[in-house]
Amino acid sequence: MAVYVNGKVCKDPNLVEAEDFLFSGLHIAGNTSTPSGNIGTKAIIPGLNTFGLSMARGDFAPSGFSSPHVHPRASEMVLVLEGLIHFQRNARGDTHAVSLSAFSSQNSELSRVSVACFESNPAIPVDLLAKAFQVDEKTASQMGGI
Repeated sequence: MAVYVNGKVCKDPNLVEAEDFLFSGLHIAGNTSTPSGNIGTKAIIPGLNTFGLSMARGDFAPSGFSSPHVHPRASEMVLVLEGLIHFQRNARGDTHAVSLSAFSSQNSELSRVSVACFESNPAIPVDLLAKAFQVDEKTASQMGGI
């Protein structure tokens, strides 16, 4: 009988191999031709399932950024390997930047602030958006409020 944790089957301990603890993709640059100029590559390491750890590589094109977000199921530690990243943005407009993130969960999830505020269903009323962002209601309605 297979046992699943976090949507993945747990291997019989007698069948575990060294490859279950390896991921060789973090050295490969991600495709940053996205609207934000940023892409993340999550390291899938089956042997770490249930250990509460995960890693990801972040690639930033010149002037690329990662939109404001939270990881509701994890703390995140970021190490900048190349370039200069400031507040989730590649602070140099002429070079690429690369980061490595460590998470305190194997399933950190990602919740983008823009999606939570402007694409929620039902929509957030404009007066609440105005108060939350400390702007007038006209500006909040231009931002996407109803």
